[in-house]
Amino acid sequence: MTLATLSLTEAASGIRDGRFSSADFVGDCIKCIDERDRDVGAWAFFDPAHALRQANAADEVQRQGKPLGALHGVPVGIKDIYDTFDMPTELGSKLWIGRKPERDAVAVARLRAAGAVILGKTVTTEYAYFSPGKTRNPHNPEHTPGGSSSGSAAAVAAHMVPGAIGSQTNGSVIRPAAFCGVVGFKPTHGTIPRTGGLLLSRALDHVGVFTRSVADAALMVEVMAGLDAGDPDTRLSARLPLVEVATREPPGPPRLAFVRTPAWPQAEKVMEAAFAKLAASLGVQEVDIGPDFNRVVEMHRVIMDVEMAHNLHRDYEQGGDSLSKVLRTLIERGRKALAVDYADALAASMSLNRALDRVFDSYDAILTPAAPGPAPRGLDATGNPAFCTLWTYLGTPAVTLPLLKSDDGLPIGVQLVARRGDDARLLRTANWLTKVAERG
Repeated sequence: MTLATLSLTEAASGIRDGRFSSADFVGDCIKCIDERDRDVGAWAFFDPAHALRQANAADEVQRQGKPLGALHGVPVGIKDIYDTFDMPTELGSKLWIGRKPERDAVAVARLRAAGAVILGKTVTTEYAYFSPGKTRNPHNPEHTPGGSSSGSAAAVAAHMVPGAIGSQTNGSVIRPAAFCGVVGFKPTHGTIPRTGGLLLSRALDHVGVFTRSVADAALMVEVMAGLDAGDPDTRLSARLPLVEVATREPPGPPRLAFVRTPAWPQAEKVMEAAFAKLAASLGVQEVDIGPDFNRVVEMHRVIMDVEMAHNLHRDYEQGGDSLSKVLRTLIERGRKALAVDYADALAASMSLNRALDRVFDSYDAILTPAAPGPAPRGLDATGNPAFCTLWTYLGTPAVTLPLLKSDDGLPIGVQLVARRGDDARLLRTANWLTKVAERG
């Protein structure tokens, strides 16, 4: 076993305790990238010499006996929509090739402040939308890794890096994590500042993480969360004790509600069968959330269309021919949308969250698929985000766990969702469910 197979938490502990150095760990990650990335294509920018310089600097800090952050010396990947002062940020777009930001995105700066080594920039779809990049699924290169955070999910799954950040405006964390067989966590909307990242939709954009364990996801989010003046949706609050709560045993077996959601007709047979078996084994009760949620996909689309059309208008007007057809279509649709439909779609989120409270008053979390099935064959699309749309629109925390597999060995994600702000207990429930699944 190489060091690169260790989890993020294990890597942080090993470096802190002196069992191996940051340079040792980063060196093993570099070897893994050399061996696998030709087939996977997870990285948009990767400079091994720069990565090792960061690792050596981290080791020197430790030798001098200086205080160490929670991620000291641990490499992480950054989706190529978040600014990095020392690396290009190109947004998956031909229009931004060679762009070099002057400062880090806030999420990146907080990772550095915690001691992390920024290993490189991971592939994103064009403007974090649907047009795929070069990345392939590590489990089968003929299948999509999902999107838009394609490279982040694939890099973690292929043991190139123990953790990476991505974004979700529809299904861009949960879906690729499910397809690639890793833990994907999208915290409550506004938990992690988006300042210095590509703005698509203020109402829908989330920063999320990819790891190989629930504890790792808790640790990454904990060091990035908190108020930032540049992001009006962040809030002043005490430190979120995500790691402490997530790794604690619950006082009793969590109560789970199996919810099909309006997306259920799009579930593949393999997903239906796998979930029926899982729900039966857990003794989970099915709950109908009612018809009020049936228009969510439409309302999400209106918000996404309008806000992306607004935020990408300069690129559309100055370089529209360089944009993919699917992105141009979205922008043109958003420019024609009615203001009243947009306002109605924004306003409905609060009332639907209140309606969902009746479920969370009785249950700790909702159990639902992360995607219609395993990663589809083909690389010209990134898969269907339908099972993520509701939870992105509502801004609720969601986590996917790699607990199931298809007959041909592809991962199938199990998604858990909780009430807004209940991130820590959601991760505790996810950690509990992982242990239950491991015991069989």
